[in-house]
Amino acid sequence: MAGKDRKKQLARQRYERQQQRRAAEAARARRLKVFGSAAAVAVIALGGAGIFLFTGDDDPAEANAASGGNSASPANGECAYTESDAPGAPDGLGTPPVKPAHTGTVNATVKTNQGDVVLQLDGKNAPCTVNSFAFLAEKNYYDDSPCHRLTSGGLNVLQCGDPTGKGTGGPGYRFADENLDGAAYGKATLAMANSGPDTNGSQFFMVYGDSQLPPDYTVFGKITKGMDVLEKIAAAGSEPEGDGEPKKKVTIEDVTVAAAAG
Repeated sequence: MAGKDRKKQLARQRYERQQQRRAAEAARARRLKVFGSAAAVAVIALGGAGIFLFTGDDDPAEANAASGGNSASPANGECAYTESDAPGAPDGLGTPPVKPAHTGTVNATVKTNQGDVVLQLDGKNAPCTVNSFAFLAEKNYYDDSPCHRLTSGGLNVLQCGDPTGKGTGGPGYRFADENLDGAAYGKATLAMANSGPDTNGSQFFMVYGDSQLPPDYTVFGKITKGMDVLEKIAAAGSEPEGDGEPKKKVTIEDVTVAAAAG
C-alpha cells in the first residue's frame, strides 16, 4: 500500500475510534447517574459542590423551557403532562387524566421478586405525581421492569421505574415538579428522579438510608413497610460498588394502588 494511502487509512481509523468513544461517552452521560463519589458527598456536607440525581429522559434545558421553567401544583385543579421522546413507552399508553384521581393519602404496594414494599402516597402535596404513578400502575407499565440502580454512601437509594433498564427510559410524557419546599431525603422517602427542573416521568427512587441531596426531586410519599427488603438488597451491594446495578437482581412484578384513604 502506498504511503499516502496508508496515512489516509490510519487517519480514518483514528477518526472512527474517536467517534466510537464520543458515542459511548454520550450514552453514559444519558444514563441516570449520581455525579460524584463518597468524597463528593463529604464535600456537600461542608457546603461545597453538590451531587445530582438524573435520568436520561430528554434534554434538561429543552424540557424546562417547554414546561415554562416553573415548579408547580395543578393549575385550576388540573395537571399538565407534556409529550416526551424518551424510550420505554409502549404504544398507546397515553397520558394520565388532567384531573388528579387522588388528592389525599393513597396506599400502594410495589411487589418485587425480593419482597413487597408498601408505600403511602401523598396526594395532597404531590397530586400530579401521585396521579401519574397511579396511572402507570393501572396500565401495568411497571410490571416486569428492573430496579436498575443502587447507590450507597452519602446517597442511599434504590432506583426503579425504567422498563428499558438503562436509566434513559420514560413513559412518553413529562410533568412539573411538586412538593420541593423543604424537601429532605431521609430514610423511607419516596421521590422522583429527573433530568432537570420539571422533567419527571416514570423513574422514582426509594431511600433506604438518610441521603444528602438538594431539594430538587419531588417527594411524593414514604415507605411504610418493606424497609427490610430494601436493606437486604442494599447489603448485597452493587456493580460497580457504591453506584451501579444491584448485585441482587430486583424486578418489579406488579404495582397496585388502593383507593384514597382521605
